[in-house]
Amino acid sequence: MLIIPAIDLKEGKCVRLLQGRAEDVTVYSDNPAATAERWKDAGAELIHLVDLDGAFSGTQKNFEAIKSIRAAVDTKLELGGGIRDMETIDRLVELGIDRVILGTAATEDPEMVEGACAKYPGKILAGIDAKEGMVAIKGWVEVTDHKATEFAKAMEARGVAGIIYTDIKRDGMLSGPNIEETKNLADSVGIPVIASGGIRNIEDIKGLLEAGGIWGAITGKAIYSGSLDVVEAIELAASYTA
Repeated sequence: MLIIPAIDLKEGKCVRLLQGRAEDVTVYSDNPAATAERWKDAGAELIHLVDLDGAFSGTQKNFEAIKSIRAAVDTKLELGGGIRDMETIDRLVELGIDRVILGTAATEDPEMVEGACAKYPGKILAGIDAKEGMVAIKGWVEVTDHKATEFAKAMEARGVAGIIYTDIKRDGMLSGPNIEETKNLADSVGIPVIASGGIRNIEDIKGLLEAGGIWGAITGKAIYSGSLDVVEAIELAASYTA
């Protein structure tokens, strides 16, 4: 299982939100590139980027910060937030983003998702953000009538290379990941599933490892607050055997 540090971008800064609420923001750094270098030096093989302004507005707002991160590290980067059309996907792939995450677009334009998967095989992921098992979109402000597990199967059929599953109620709360729901979703599809939301400490990493079948775990607030040592987590995940 990969340990994947998160860098959430808002107005060019590295921040964290509580449960995705734009008004509940904590700024951790005004230098996202330096933050990316920190996680690279800690041993991260993949860094998770979110354009929060884009998620709320539907238009990429932190392109310069994203460019600075790409220039600063050779670590693989995945990015989500406000990616709603093929033109934006093309731009990000050309910039050197390794994996593009589609959330709102996945629910509203599945044909575009399928086209993107065909054009960029292995580079398109679906971001499934759920509230009580139902998919939420547009920066989590709108809950749909799509069940997360059924939607994951539909996205797999469209050709996505993986799923990032976030339990909104736990995101940024340090309340523990929803291991049961993440495991259920991972068991329902044949593509990699990444857990996101709520990770507090090394015990949560152990729990995800012991669950089995979970490809990766995104961690944000825990590594910024210091409740999780990212080096210890990476080493544990790399050495874990079931």
